[in-house]
Amino acid sequence: MPALWIAHVTVSDEEAYKKYAEGATKAIADHGGKFIARGGRFVQLEGKERPRNVVARFSDVESAEKCYYSDAYQAALNHARGASERELMIVETSE
Repeated sequence: MPALWIAHVTVSDEEAYKKYAEGATKAIADHGGKFIARGGRFVQLEGKERPRNVVARFSDVESAEKCYYSDAYQAALNHARGASERELMIVETSE
């Protein structure tokens, strides 16, 4: 079943986060992920508002998880640590 990688982010250091985004974009693409939402307009209805919201679609949960734990993504993630507050989840779709 397809899976969605969903991130909610508040960025505190734009320069460092930009380095994260560059590396993460490549890692996600290299693992078959395709962005379907990336920082666009949103309406917060419940919970903590985060100004940056990203959704990527993968072929399955395992591919998304493999991407997260890949050396390339972890190297990119080092730039996000200390430069952002984030929540990240992988959700299997019902398609």
